[in-house]
Amino acid sequence: MTSPSCTAAAAAAAAAAAESIHRSLAELSSSSSSDSFDNSRRFIAFASRLHLLLNHHYFLNSDSLSPALQTALKGIAFDLSKAVLTVSVYRKRSKIFVLINCKSLSASLQQYSSAIASWLALIESSLSDNFPDLRKKTSDLSRDMKLSHFAVTENEERLHRTLQKEGEGRQTSKAVQSAIIMDLARCLGIDSCNYEELINQVKLFKTDLANSNSVSERRILVSLEKILGSWSAVPGMLTLKVDRDFEEDAHILPFKNFLCPLTKEVMKEPVVLESSQTYERSAIEYWFERCLEDGRDPTCPVTGEVLKSLELKPNIGLAGAIEEWVNRNVEIEVKCAVEQLSKESMEAEGVERVLDVVYKISEEHPSNWFRVRNAGLVVMIVNLLRNSSKSIGTVLRSKALMALLSMAKDKESKKIMLEEGITRFAIHSLIGSSEKEREYAVKLLLEFSSDEACCTRIASEKGALVLLSSMAGNLEHPALANVAEEVLTRMEVAEDSVQNLAAAGRFEPLLSRLRGGPDDIKIEMASIIGRMTLTNNSKEQIAQQCAQTLVELLSKPEGRTPSLLALNNLSGLDDNATILVESAVLPALVAILLQNQGALQEWKEFAASIIANIVSKPGHWELASIDNQGNSMQSESVVFSLVVLLLVASPQCQASILRILYGMASSPQAAESVAMHIKSSEDGINTIFHFLEYPDVEHRIYAFKLTRILTERFAQDLAHEVKHSDKLLLFKEKLLDNQSTESEKSDAACVLANLPLSEDEVKTVLDASFVKWIVMNLKKQQRISNGRTSRPTSSMEEGLLGLLLHFTRSLDQETISVVKEHQLMTIFCEQLSFPAKPRVKQLAAVGLMNLSEAGRMLAAPDSEPPAPKGFCASLVFMCRRASPEPSNCPIHNAPCEYNSQLCLLKSNCIRPLVDLLHDEDPNVQIAAIEALSTLVFDTSHGYKRAVDELEKQDVIAAVIELFTEIRPGVLQERALWMIERALRVDSPAHRHSLNQSLVRALVEALKHGTANAKRHAQDALTNLKEISGVSAKASSQSWPQR
Repeated sequence: MTSPSCTAAAAAAAAAAAESIHRSLAELSSSSSSDSFDNSRRFIAFASRLHLLLNHHYFLNSDSLSPALQTALKGIAFDLSKAVLTVSVYRKRSKIFVLINCKSLSASLQQYSSAIASWLALIESSLSDNFPDLRKKTSDLSRDMKLSHFAVTENEERLHRTLQKEGEGRQTSKAVQSAIIMDLARCLGIDSCNYEELINQVKLFKTDLANSNSVSERRILVSLEKILGSWSAVPGMLTLKVDRDFEEDAHILPFKNFLCPLTKEVMKEPVVLESSQTYERSAIEYWFERCLEDGRDPTCPVTGEVLKSLELKPNIGLAGAIEEWVNRNVEIEVKCAVEQLSKESMEAEGVERVLDVVYKISEEHPSNWFRVRNAGLVVMIVNLLRNSSKSIGTVLRSKALMALLSMAKDKESKKIMLEEGITRFAIHSLIGSSEKEREYAVKLLLEFSSDEACCTRIASEKGALVLLSSMAGNLEHPALANVAEEVLTRMEVAEDSVQNLAAAGRFEPLLSRLRGGPDDIKIEMASIIGRMTLTNNSKEQIAQQCAQTLVELLSKPEGRTPSLLALNNLSGLDDNATILVESAVLPALVAILLQNQGALQEWKEFAASIIANIVSKPGHWELASIDNQGNSMQSESVVFSLVVLLLVASPQCQASILRILYGMASSPQAAESVAMHIKSSEDGINTIFHFLEYPDVEHRIYAFKLTRILTERFAQDLAHEVKHSDKLLLFKEKLLDNQSTESEKSDAACVLANLPLSEDEVKTVLDASFVKWIVMNLKKQQRISNGRTSRPTSSMEEGLLGLLLHFTRSLDQETISVVKEHQLMTIFCEQLSFPAKPRVKQLAAVGLMNLSEAGRMLAAPDSEPPAPKGFCASLVFMCRRASPEPSNCPIHNAPCEYNSQLCLLKSNCIRPLVDLLHDEDPNVQIAAIEALSTLVFDTSHGYKRAVDELEKQDVIAAVIELFTEIRPGVLQERALWMIERALRVDSPAHRHSLNQSLVRALVEALKHGTANAKRHAQDALTNLKEISGVSAKASSQSWPQR
């Protein structure tokens, strides 16, 4: 049994529920007339019936209600309060917000209506039979609310889907935007032309989203604002889409029905729907596609009617009327454009409008191309580019090219443009200051390149291919680069463009024809290669791909000249020598040059030139066979044949043969055999000599080069021939001749330096004035080189130093005075301080050795000990005056004047010679040691002092360090000789007696050295052993058992 307190609490809860219900019903019933949405109005109607029902006196006393009725009242109160919130959205939020959320709002009302219906059913079952009328009303309301369907309309459903898609941020066309506006206006119950009300609704929607976090709703807002912004920018129906400020009165305005409801533009292809509405075909088709994408039935945008059929029927009558209107307006536009461009002084603004009009007519009304063409506008625009290109600026040039590009779709207009030379102006615009100008220029060329004759014309224009190639390779503007590349690709098909393309660096069309074309095409392509000026990269590319084809053409008489021309061009690149040799070009060339008696002189000249280019670079040619017998280029028969041909060939061929002989004689692999064959050939040397005085400079240059190489190997034999042919003075004259080339001079100097000369010949050739000239030019060469070691400079230095060596080999009183006057020791020493070639440093060291040896010989008297007075007297003629403060030279043990030019110590030459011991070239190291050895040659009583001075100068330590690092040979033998001499003195012997590296190196030399090296090593070890028993004992384990 329920307690009184519980009963009272239940009654209070029921009373509170009843009060909540009455408040909710009162709120729902207020201003119900302002509800514009059907769902909210229907629910409010149910609320009104519920209000009448609950006002029955049966429900007024909540204390007397049964528990079931109390529970039902509490349920109704809860659900009704929630429904009030949903209805308030319909009432207080913007209509667009409701439309976006219409499905969720409808579902909420449906849920609350069903719930209230269930509570009413509970009330109906709890009522007694004393209230039949009340029970019936309750049952009817419960049934109606339960069966009610809160749904969105078809228009609301379609708009909801569309807006949800807009919330995804997708792109829409103008036609779709128009349809969306129409649907939105229809759902909002306003006219689609009422732009202000539409804007107001969007503003209200924006206010609703002030505190919203929904990304989708905000995207819908942005999309609607954008659509309405575009919608507001759409011209009115009576505004013509063609921009024209001039002759406005002559313009015929379109009728309203000419404009598409979606695009707001004059229709080009009007079509009728089953709703009898007319649209632009492309616009309505796009709208249908969007509807299907959104999963909604296609509708008529104007009426909102769902279409059963998507059939589009052409509106023929309207189309005809529009076409007539367009044609009349085009005539007016064309007439005004002609008048504008015919003015003597044209304004930029007026010209720009004309170009825009022509472009629009061409793009939108192709049927009126003939009107533009026949009015002469195409020619006028081309003339505008021709006569006013600089003055009109890049913007107008861009628009002129754009208009012509559009008109180029008309074949007759395209022909007129070509006749007027439009390609030249388009090419000029490829370097325009704006990207737009370059874009339309290259697109115009692309339009013309569809025809082979046009391609040829473009290719023939100066600079066209270079500019196109440059644009095609510009990765900063990939779009333009692709168009330019397409133009070039089309041009490759045209036969007449091949040469021009190759000249611009695009060789593939030429190479593909050379590799795979018929013989006549191959010959033509070879001729082109032969005539062209090629870059090194181009030469390499062609050689790699087509060398074999060119060699094969040599076997065809009609292809021989073009092929030789091409091969001669390609062989000018040193790196192509290997490619050509591997293509077996040498056998064919040698056959033309030496074996083919019927060969044209021109063929022989080209063949000789190509061979000369190939052999100028040492490489694979030395191993290549030139005939079936396996002979090579350096074989005796080939060299003999070249020497014989040298006398009877044409001057051009002679120059190439001299180059061939020089190239082969310069190769490390072939030099010895080639030089021997030239010397042993009948009158070969005299044949070379013949060209030393040839009028043509190229003949002389290579004749001197060959002579230099021959004197390096066969100096004695060449000396006999030179003297026999009375050519000795020729070389001196060539050296002194200011008209001679530097190459001739340097080679003449080297020849004179290489030839063995007698004392009389030295005095005849190397007189005092000539020595002075040599010294002056050596200093000049040092200034010119300034640290560089170019071939002509270093060769000249070699030759001049070699000439001075002649002078230093036999010195007498007269020549020593010349040495002193020109400071030859200083000259030689200075050569060691420059980064010269090894040969230059070697010759300088030899010169120092000769002068030091002369100084030693002059300082040594007939009797010992040397008389200082006598020695000083003997040195007076060396220096021409006595030293004011003579010092006792530790090397010569006698007074030597500073800078005496015969003493390495006083002339400060020892340190540079010591530095040469670290040179990478063994010949330089040998020359340096031999020069230093002149300081320890004597073993007189002053010898110890000389060795001590060399120790002080770090000479002995440097020689020992070198000796411990080198292998057996001449260098080791020279170093050992000097070490053994130094170790004869106690102080260095004691100092180095514990040097285990030295001892081990001496032992190795004793075991594996030459006979002289073994003797010197044994003496050196003996000297070390005799100095210290400890040293001998310590090193005895390393000594060999004898």
